[in-house]
Amino acid sequence: MNFFVADVGARYLHVLGVIVWIGHNWANVISRPRYHRVLPADPPDAIRAVFMAAARREHGFFRYASLVVLSSGLFMLWNRGMLGAALRLQGVAAPIGIGIWLGLIMAANLWFVLWPHQKKVLGFMPAPLEERLRCTRITFLSSRTNTILSIPTLFFMIVGAHGATLF
Repeated sequence: MNFFVADVGARYLHVLGVIVWIGHNWANVISRPRYHRVLPADPPDAIRAVFMAAARREHGFFRYASLVVLSSGLFMLWNRGMLGAALRLQGVAAPIGIGIWLGLIMAANLWFVLWPHQKKVLGFMPAPLEERLRCTRITFLSSRTNTILSIPTLFFMIVGAHGATLF
């Protein structure tokens, strides 16, 4: 019973995290399909605090959703005794292992490339105008990289859970 409850809880968190993390990537593509070398307009002082709080909340949910996805997914595989085989890409765990490795690349890209530059773009960290403009391109490309990687990641995660015997 405990195995079942833990697995269902982890799966629930995993799916919610995927919706937030991948959904944010895709919403970004839809709202901004091409790169434009512009910065978000600084809001008037009267609403700056509200804007900054909303931006921090949105980007926080997005970033931490990636950690929820990874930790819940790794927990489910560990709980089933499949984590080692998946990480080594062995046997029927190989497809989901590919999904894990792609997810790890996406999370590293988010936390170590996109987020440090996004903080400058949004004005969370002070940076000269030219540096902020340079960072817009990096965040755009980093975000698009994750969006593109989300397609095979989702495919291998689904195949790993529902069709691994095909491989």
